[in-house]
Amino acid sequence: MILVWAVSTLTMLLLAGVLPDFRLQAEGPGGDSLTRIGLTAALGAGAFGLLSALVWPLVVRALLLVPALVLGLLVFFLNGSLLLIAIGLIPDGHGEVAPETAVVVAAAMSAVASATSTALAVRDDEAYRRRLYRLADRRRRRGRGTRPGGPGRAAPGLVFLQLDGVGHEELRRALERGLMPTAAGLLERDHRLMPWRTDWSSQTGAGQLGILHGSTFDVPAFRWYEKDTGQVMVCNRPACAAELQRRAIARTGDGGLLTLDGASRGNLFSGGADQLALVLSLSARRGRANRSRAGYFAYFSDPANAVRTAVSFVAEVVREIGQSLRARVRRQHPRVGRGGLYPLIRAFATVVERDVVVAAVVGDMLAGRAAVYADLVAYDEVAHHSGPHGRDTDRVLARLDRGLALITRVAEHAPRSYRIVLLSDHGQSPGETFLGRYGLTLKDLVRAACGLPVSRRAGHTRSGAEARAAVLAALRRPVEDGDEAHPVTGSDPVVLASGNLGLISFPDVPGRAGRAWIERVHPALLPTLANHPGVGFLLVDGEVLGPGGAVARLDRPGEAEALLADFGLGAAEVVRRTNSFPHVADIMVNSAYDPGTGEVHAFEEQIGSHGGLGGEQERPFLMWPPELSDPGPEPVGAEAVHHVLRRWLREADGPQVPVEGAARVWAAVDALTEDSRPEAAPSGILPSAGVPVQDETR
Repeated sequence: MILVWAVSTLTMLLLAGVLPDFRLQAEGPGGDSLTRIGLTAALGAGAFGLLSALVWPLVVRALLLVPALVLGLLVFFLNGSLLLIAIGLIPDGHGEVAPETAVVVAAAMSAVASATSTALAVRDDEAYRRRLYRLADRRRRRGRGTRPGGPGRAAPGLVFLQLDGVGHEELRRALERGLMPTAAGLLERDHRLMPWRTDWSSQTGAGQLGILHGSTFDVPAFRWYEKDTGQVMVCNRPACAAELQRRAIARTGDGGLLTLDGASRGNLFSGGADQLALVLSLSARRGRANRSRAGYFAYFSDPANAVRTAVSFVAEVVREIGQSLRARVRRQHPRVGRGGLYPLIRAFATVVERDVVVAAVVGDMLAGRAAVYADLVAYDEVAHHSGPHGRDTDRVLARLDRGLALITRVAEHAPRSYRIVLLSDHGQSPGETFLGRYGLTLKDLVRAACGLPVSRRAGHTRSGAEARAAVLAALRRPVEDGDEAHPVTGSDPVVLASGNLGLISFPDVPGRAGRAWIERVHPALLPTLANHPGVGFLLVDGEVLGPGGAVARLDRPGEAEALLADFGLGAAEVVRRTNSFPHVADIMVNSAYDPGTGEVHAFEEQIGSHGGLGGEQERPFLMWPPELSDPGPEPVGAEAVHHVLRRWLREADGPQVPVEGAARVWAAVDALTEDSRPEAAPSGILPSAGVPVQDETR
């Protein structure tokens, strides 16, 4: 504390000598002496430090209803106000500072104080251990984090860190090129790495729902049209995410992967966790029960965090503008538009959300929570617009590795041992967009084949990246997709895009439209789509249609496997499963795929895409420590990954679930009909009869 105070004093003296609108003076004889001015600066720095420590958390709590990004801006003005008050509290002296200069001085002092205290904490391991021991001892007194039958012996915790969009091959390339030394170090210390295969819908909505809640049933894409309600479901819309989570809980009878003393950070879904921050499925709620944005306030309650993140935010915006201009000058191909608000959205994903999520995970580990699942979306957002391979994404991976390094260092001092699991929900496949290659969108092609008018000006399909939804949730604005959210009913087809997967629905046809009906009403539609060079195959009424009139029925063994051989092992299996979904589209369109280059054609404006079949997008990774059991054969589908992670949690602490977690499970199940309600709790959800369990009553 003394050293931080001294550095803050020197910083204030330096700023007073540099800034013309900031002066420090002492009254009385010798008021202009260096000693008296130094004493005045020391008193001012001390007063500012005390106000920051005591008043700032109260100010932030009073602003809980302010949107998170607005709070980030208010930090500077409120911090400057605290400095003005601190200078006014100096006895026997006075200082003069313009209000706008006070903002700069306060920001600089907060940043310097934070950097100094962090450096001292890293070097002073004994002080760091004493602080962590106090946290651990406080936790033990509350009776949490101990293994049943062994008071004081903390069971190992698990941290699941999801690197959104990082495919298995991309991770291996990054490790070989030295971009991620921390992750490479984990592998050298016996961590193991393997790929797993996604469902047909290779996107975060299906992947994370399956991983956290054990069900990807009836999630055919990132967005799809439901005829029974006339609504478009979009995975990154808060109300839709909440509904998908409710459906998964009702189907499995399970509150989620994190029901036992868990924390969910930066995810689309809660996973049944008690501790929530930046969880999209809860951001549509209002009132005190909404904790989805709590992570922002916890992070920005330290003004130094806000200063550090704001500087990095501005630097990332400048970096994106420079990279975009360089791509234009070099006529880089393929390329998509990166103007408008995208630089701000990218900076939010790669700086704000990264910093807040990593800080939340560190806090969870210091608090000794049993299970933490966090999603870092930075790579996925940049890869959509810059491509999955290149300098832009290399820098993002390097910064993500630095966040991982911080988490691993904290794990060494946490009150319980932690096993760190790295994984991803999908990969990214490169390729020029469908619009860029062929000059029209999938919607234009469908309308032309149906004999409907097509706009002369080629339209753009808005990208559905998760970062945009996170920004709007932070601003407390609903995530909508314009007319796509509530399409006009009628005979015109509803055409939606999910990466390189397209969905076509006929809203005036009840149930699923058959192939015979489509060929009778729109005779040119199916041949036009199936034979288009940008289309790989179609799924229509249980049949797979390919180029040149190729047809394979899914109920005939071997036919679909032969037709879809270029799309990889298991392609026919996942198409067959999607065909059984109640809300599968009338026509499912997968773009063309080049096995030689690994390229696909996204129906959205993305040169790095995911959502369908083809290439690295369907090959995410799973990386785990040797203390955990081997997953066995390569997992197929996010539901299989869920069962692996649940088994690892049981290995650490047994199959218990807190009483309040069980209550949430049955509250969701109560919404079901009596016929569909399970007669008994599923295995591993509630304690088995006669088995002693840990008391988790709070």
